[in-house]
Amino acid sequence: MKEALIGILIPFIGTTLGAACVYFMRGKMNHMVQRLLTGFAAGVMTTASIWSLLIPAMEQNTFPEHLRFIPAAAGFWAGIAFLLVLDGTIPHLHMDTDIPEGRPSRMSRTMMMVMAVTLHNLPEGMAVGVVYAGFLQGNAGITAAGAFALALGIAIQNFPEGAIISMPLHSEGVSRNRSFLLGTLSGLVEPVGAWLTILASSLVLKALPYLLSFAAGAMMYVVVEELIPEMAEGRHTNLTAVVFAFGFTLMMALDVALG
Repeated sequence: MKEALIGILIPFIGTTLGAACVYFMRGKMNHMVQRLLTGFAAGVMTTASIWSLLIPAMEQNTFPEHLRFIPAAAGFWAGIAFLLVLDGTIPHLHMDTDIPEGRPSRMSRTMMMVMAVTLHNLPEGMAVGVVYAGFLQGNAGITAAGAFALALGIAIQNFPEGAIISMPLHSEGVSRNRSFLLGTLSGLVEPVGAWLTILASSLVLKALPYLLSFAAGAMMYVVVEELIPEMAEGRHTNLTAVVFAFGFTLMMALDVALG
């Protein structure tokens, strides 16, 4: 249990350290740098969805071998649907746009920007939670090292995300302390979501393959709906594709080396 508690906090620490960049960096974050960091995050999340979630979901269900894709596909689509509903319901505002998404709200621009990142972080917390749940339940296919690799990979990509939320807030007139606090709070949903997922999965052991693929679907929704459009926004460059590939291979290496 101690390993799980530490593991679910690692991504949150990554977000907090990134948000602290607001104290050391001046001015507004360069738009190209922001795009590259977003591309890196997209690469990490894509790999995590495949190696850490979808493949284990197919390996650990009891369906005949040629039908093992069924629980993975069902859970994946459930995750997509879940994020689709949240995306259309919760008011939020993505970076570099003035057009809010979700239901109409009088929420401030600052809070809607924080909500956008919070929505992004929710499936990551669920992913870490469900993998640690599998480890705690003695699932032979999920090791402590493998769960740690996922938590570490998400923490690495959360570092730039923390900076991406805190620094633009400060450049729009929000104080450094409040920008840091809001950037940190945007990542709080990850350990909370992870812990709730652990509690839920302990009640439904047989549902673990569905929960793994559910988290994968939720993460891939964020990648396709949010991260890829943001990394491709503005002047064309091949660097975003290169950074995406770097994030992809880094997470793949962590999963294979530590898993």
